[in-house]
Amino acid sequence: MAQQKKQWVAIIMMFLLFAMIAFVTNLCNPMAVITKNQFHISNFQAQLGNTANFIAYLVMGIPSGLLLKKIGYKNTALLAIAIGFVGVFLEYVSGWDSVQSFWVYLLGAFIAGFCMCMLNTVVNPMLNTLGGGGNKGNQLIQFGGACNSFAATIVTILVGALVGDTAKASISDANPALFIALGVFALVFVVLALVKIPEPATNVVKSEGNTTTGAFKYRHFNLGILAIFLYLGVEVGLPTYVLQYLSTPTDAATPGFGMDAGIAATIAGVYWLLMLVGRLVGGAIGGKVSSRTQVSFLASVVIVFVLIGMFAPTGVHVPIIGFEGSSGTLTTAKVPVGILFLVLGGLCTSVMWGGIFNMAVEGLGKYTEFASGMFMTMVVGGGILVPLQGWVADVTGSFLTSYTVVLVCAAYILFYARVGSKTNLKAKA
Repeated sequence: MAQQKKQWVAIIMMFLLFAMIAFVTNLCNPMAVITKNQFHISNFQAQLGNTANFIAYLVMGIPSGLLLKKIGYKNTALLAIAIGFVGVFLEYVSGWDSVQSFWVYLLGAFIAGFCMCMLNTVVNPMLNTLGGGGNKGNQLIQFGGACNSFAATIVTILVGALVGDTAKASISDANPALFIALGVFALVFVVLALVKIPEPATNVVKSEGNTTTGAFKYRHFNLGILAIFLYLGVEVGLPTYVLQYLSTPTDAATPGFGMDAGIAATIAGVYWLLMLVGRLVGGAIGGKVSSRTQVSFLASVVIVFVLIGMFAPTGVHVPIIGFEGSSGTLTTAKVPVGILFLVLGGLCTSVMWGGIFNMAVEGLGKYTEFASGMFMTMVVGGGILVPLQGWVADVTGSFLTSYTVVLVCAAYILFYARVGSKTNLKAKA
């Protein structure tokens, strides 16, 4: 009985870490609104926090896997939490009156990215092991994914509500969210250090040179890692510039809608909530509908949604309920109808990661573990494509025109699902 209770404590800690991955990662989006005002920087520069966070995946992807083998899953998780605490603390320090440094903020985001990458390599197999593998293990992973989506929703809305007036925004406004992250990291570190948890079994494959190069012989895998790279541009780009557009003043160099940051963040947060809904639906029908069919359909739908978002008349508005950060009250506001369709894109991106992964590793056999590591490094796409979208907004003077980047990424994903994911004879064998 005591051992079972310890298992549940470990499971809850893994759920919290799953949530923290999304909480800290998505903190970069509302923080971009803050740093843009506090440091008087461009849209491109404001997204460098995302770049720093995601570029860490490229640097830390392979070392994370090596750490798992050398020091184990629990110790890797503890090290990751310690690194994450340092990263978030530096983001907090960057707003001190005596510091006021955009570069310190970027350093903190970069270090926090190390933590997110390491935790991503730990939580999935750990939950699977704690659940005993099989259906129970998979169920725990799905619950962890739900915690991930919920945290992404909460952090977007929370920081937006804390900011209120974007013209006066500063990093200190986000301190409550930063303190929550620091507190959870500290709590989980102490509990994990005290609780004994099983180590997931690892399969050591001989001829490691072959296992690290063989995957690249498969065309559908090569096209798949490009698809996952571009997918990050869709997943993160959609809500990031909904928030930027709605909260930016109408008289800015790149004019926005001039909405209260709290309401804007509420609307952007709905995107992540819809991802949670989409994941639940995708999981429910996953046994009957193939990944190829799901991704093909949803990529087509998101292309339509983005086109509507870009070209729908901005003068046509729809009412929506949001949280007004400046007054701390719920209120009704009107937004361009195109924004509604961009937010609905969350339903489409929800199952794309898993679907692309399934198609890309089909028939890889012993190369699957290496393929998983490569997918983790491709998360760097979020750190490249999202700032690129900001650069397009700066150059064209239009947030909506910047969605051309998202459109191109979604078009490739559709191509991959319909054509590029087809396995060659070697994979089928």
